[in-house]
Amino acid sequence: MSERAVFYQLTHKFVNNEIAIPEEARQVIYYSLAIGHHVGVMDCFQSLMEIPLDDYRQWVARLPEGPGRHKLEGVLKWGEIEVNSSHTAELYPAISAGLAQMDEAETHWSSVLVQCLQKMEEEPALYLMVRKVA
Repeated sequence: MSERAVFYQLTHKFVNNEIAIPEEARQVIYYSLAIGHHVGVMDCFQSLMEIPLDDYRQWVARLPEGPGRHKLEGVLKWGEIEVNSSHTAELYPAISAGLAQMDEAETHWSSVLVQCLQKMEEEPALYLMVRKVA
């Protein structure tokens, strides 16, 4: 199978309780979750969509230069990116500006991404991982 960009969506989190954790320490774990740290937490992801890498490259190229496009180009440069609620302000305008040039598949991918961004704004703990896989 050829290289592709795979979007993974966080489906749920749980605290790893394989080791008996004293209640006092458990409260520290829960507090750290509340402030954004992942001490002893496992994130569970589900594949949301897969895009052949050449098509992904073309889709991203339709976006105007700027932080939104740069964010998505990270998959091509580093092989993996995280998209979270802090990226919505840069991705919305980029996607909107590129829509007029997109074909049907690219418009669909944009729609899926926008739906995820909207969910992230409602629940900031949600995020996507986007990976280049062979």
